[in-house]
Amino acid sequence: MKIFINLDSENQKSVQTKEQIIKLAESLKIEIASDVHECDILFSIGGDGTFLKTARLSSQKPILGINTGTLGYLTEINPQDVEKALKDIINDNFYIEDRMMLEGEIIRTTGEVIGIPESLNEIAISKNIFGVVRFDAIINGKVINSYTADGILVCTPTGSTAYNLSCSGPIVDPTAEIITLTPIAPHTIINRSIIISDNSEVELKITEIRRNTQCYVLYDGQEIEVFNGDTIKVRKSDKVTKIIKLEDRSFIDTIRENIS
Repeated sequence: MKIFINLDSENQKSVQTKEQIIKLAESLKIEIASDVHECDILFSIGGDGTFLKTARLSSQKPILGINTGTLGYLTEINPQDVEKALKDIINDNFYIEDRMMLEGEIIRTTGEVIGIPESLNEIAISKNIFGVVRFDAIINGKVINSYTADGILVCTPTGSTAYNLSCSGPIVDPTAEIITLTPIAPHTIINRSIIISDNSEVELKITEIRRNTQCYVLYDGQEIEVFNGDTIKVRKSDKVTKIIKLEDRSFIDTIRENIS
């Protein structure tokens, strides 16, 4: 078995955990791959941000998340559990949970199309510190609302505990198959998320970006600038993120531990 390690190299605890894994791997006859394309399993050492980066590298190979960050909604174990986790993986004492992803494209007014890579948490539009953005939200060809807001999140069930949670969006079981739209600071009395089926296509058509305001598409924290008249299309991806689960620990357990 070959594992590839991706880590938050600025976190000393992550660096120490990587060193621990390398020593354990040698004693357990596990090979450390230097190329992600040559591995069987990826280890992500850090917080949820590191896990998202690892997911982009994974090519649908299984990922084990090791939490050396803060909340760690996406991670499975803590550093002290690494030795047991390695032995469980060698003995096939684990299962894999498939997590839905999103993908899309930006269509410029010139007709240029820019692909938005697969995203585990969300694809969003968000402005900088100045002004607001006006845009239409269209689902399966029908306008559902016109917003004046700081932006909007189109998120997966996994992403419900990320940016969506801080915008008062709903917490969703990560194995569900739905898409959630949550506006960011809308200029309206009603501020509610909209939950739609996973076979829906979402279009966000930017109708106005005020002077001195910049607007971006954010896909799991990565950015692409967008402009007046651009249309962002978002849909469920055919690809999934495969997460290694070692314990009979439910989503409810994770939520309770992180909220309390």
